[in-house]
Amino acid sequence: MRRITRNAVLVLVAVAVLLLALGVLPGLLKTGDPYRVTAVEVSPGNTTADPAAAINGSALSGRQYPYTTTALDEGESDAYWKGYVGVKETFTHSPFDEIGALESRNASARTDEGVLVRYDDTLFDVSVGKE
Repeated sequence: MRRITRNAVLVLVAVAVLLLALGVLPGLLKTGDPYRVTAVEVSPGNTTADPAAAINGSALSGRQYPYTTTALDEGESDAYWKGYVGVKETFTHSPFDEIGALESRNASARTDEGVLVRYDDTLFDVSVGKE
């Protein structure tokens, strides 16, 4: 009975380590094209979206929208490497997820390039682009 229990514990530990590696490794991969979220200031008359429909950027959480909030503060976010095969997006949080969530939050704020966000009384067109 001890040998079976030991083997079962070893299998469980191996599975746990494998699952942790699958969760961590894709985020560390830096292959493919780098993408960044950019926040470009726009005037209310120079946008395809309704300025009144702009998303309140001050209410966005930095934990939920790290790429977007960094772009609003600094002009652009850190780079995100998409990878060649597209498996990475399944396991990691991406800027594409953030822009999609903002678009689904308010479809009227959608612009040609991204989404219209009001932050510190300034309108920004927030979008994802290749470096």
